[in-house]
Amino acid sequence: MKAIKRKVLVVIFMLGTLINYANNETEFTNVNAKKVRVVFNNVNKGQTLTIKDKFGFVLHKETVTKKGYLTKVFDLSSLNNGTYEIELQKDFEIVVKPFTVVNKNVIFNKELEKTIFKPIVRNNKNVLMISRVSFDKEPIKVELFYNDNSIYTETVNSKNITNRTYKLDKKLKGNYKVIISTNNRKFYNNFKI
Repeated sequence: MKAIKRKVLVVIFMLGTLINYANNETEFTNVNAKKVRVVFNNVNKGQTLTIKDKFGFVLHKETVTKKGYLTKVFDLSSLNNGTYEIELQKDFEIVVKPFTVVNKNVIFNKELEKTIFKPIVRNNKNVLMISRVSFDKEPIKVELFYNDNSIYTETVNSKNITNRTYKLDKKLKGNYKVIISTNNRKFYNNFKI
């Protein structure tokens, strides 16, 4: 009887894992020749959806207003031929879905989709800790400012996981800012000690 219960629990656990994995996927479907439906599963209120061109110019931006599914229909046929990205900015990651417009037809490039994990910055009194997961092993540049004056800069050749710890002078109380640059993006964090 115990063996049957264990097998049932294992099956339930595996089904739960598969359902959770399926809920994290994004769906793109062509509604007609001009419109595309984009569905993001597991979004949270406050996250940001943007459409950008290849230069990073924002063509569309909106804030998610409720938790759950985000379904949007876009008419992308007015865009010029070229490459673009739909991005969902989450709390700790950015989901990037590139697409190309060719003669008013939209082609999603599934093989170029990626997730960029944001660096996590924590400070405890005068100790600053920076962590980042990076599957593409992009280097990160860390710039530290005290009262708007640059006090430290470092470029770290990234591995899959980057962990950096910086000990700040206890006597230098005031406003600090960290700018972390990676993947052609900048992440800002302000704190006080």
